[in-house]
Amino acid sequence: MSITYDIIESWNNTTGTVNSMEELKNWIDTRNNEIKVDIRKVDFSYHGFWYYDEKDGYIRNLNNSFFQVAGYQEIENDQIICEQPIIIQDEIGYLGIICKKIGGSLNFLMQAKIEPGNINKIQISPTIQATKSNFTRMHGGNAPAYLDYFVQRGRYTVIVDQIQSEQSSRFYKKRNRNIIIYVDDDVELLESHRWMTLGQIKEFMKEDNLVNMDTRTVLSCLPFPIANLSTEEKERAEKCFHDKALYASMSIPTDYELISNIYTTINDYKMYRSERTRLVPLKSLKSWCVSPKEIYCRKPYDFKVIYCYIEIEGREVKYWEQPLFEATSPAIFGIFTCVRDGVRKFMVRTKVELGCFDGAELGPVIQLEPTNPRNELNSLERLFLRKLEKGTGIVKDVMLSEEGGRFYHEENRNVIIEIDSGDTGALPSGYFWVNYSTLNAMVQFNNVLNIQLRNLLALLDI
Repeated sequence: MSITYDIIESWNNTTGTVNSMEELKNWIDTRNNEIKVDIRKVDFSYHGFWYYDEKDGYIRNLNNSFFQVAGYQEIENDQIICEQPIIIQDEIGYLGIICKKIGGSLNFLMQAKIEPGNINKIQISPTIQATKSNFTRMHGGNAPAYLDYFVQRGRYTVIVDQIQSEQSSRFYKKRNRNIIIYVDDDVELLESHRWMTLGQIKEFMKEDNLVNMDTRTVLSCLPFPIANLSTEEKERAEKCFHDKALYASMSIPTDYELISNIYTTINDYKMYRSERTRLVPLKSLKSWCVSPKEIYCRKPYDFKVIYCYIEIEGREVKYWEQPLFEATSPAIFGIFTCVRDGVRKFMVRTKVELGCFDGAELGPVIQLEPTNPRNELNSLERLFLRKLEKGTGIVKDVMLSEEGGRFYHEENRNVIIEIDSGDTGALPSGYFWVNYSTLNAMVQFNNVLNIQLRNLLALLDI
């Protein structure tokens, strides 16, 4: 059988071939109870290992590693229309998963990882989740476990290898390498890692804040070239799907004409955008206050910057301090789905974000941060919120954490709502109904689907 069929079979396998769901839950509970963690907010001296660099006005560390915090301003007609702190993390890190066929089913090696900003200590994370500063040991600690598999990836079958964007409302042009490799070797199993089928991981995604953002983005990149399967494999694959409309959506030919239209819309924005952007000293942000306890906006805003002391047992270094971005309240990310002529489709839109690597990507129907003005929503966003409030057509509704290495206790509401496509009327410019095979083709290229959309697609059930 092909790797594509193996992925589908693993998606359908929610009981597991190595560990049962009960065993995995017990493992997570044990790790949560036994690992010592001390994370607390502290004052920021601005003159320690992390310091305020008077030369350019950024916060950075003495090793000039990991990330920096700068000021960002967006200018239109010589007026500042937006300003905020932003994370600069130029280096590209690994978000990598090892998979292996065990007991007749494809299993993924997942980590029970605690990040300093996690709302609930342990979250199910990729095999390796490491910045370049981590795996080049800029922190002076140990190299991440399983790093050699990804450094020597030429020895294995590479299923996914994409450079994908991250949260562009907080990061400035940040990207990470999303990679999945298939191995036949015996893999040493650490206590921090366990084998899971794709179906088991998807089951854990139904629980609030249990599967981290990095796992979700990597799995969203899995390719499904069902059209290339043999007749026998197609028949067996279709039997794995309870949602036959999703199978049809994954197996029909990619709509290249639609892809061309989408790229035209995105490229028009990139070519004709009128706003200018610039990085500035943090103290130049007139609407923000830089204090020893936090960097905060003088008016309601989506986040503030805090400083934390962090001690996590079993990490590459024993303890450290760092800035973290703390959200003021949850955001709402959501897409519409419909079934048209037996094929499931998903509504997406061109989404412009201030820190986006190339200005714009495809995003969800609604990407509503806490302080976004509700009176400026368009008709589709208002329709989404009405259906959400009434509980109409909700397929998925789960609170999920954002990246705990940079964000403090940030969780957002991820929602998929099924709708009759006729309820939306003619779509406005920049909105598209797209089948899964077309979205899946587009996610195989860098920086096309934003992380909010990728995370929502990762929640789909078979």
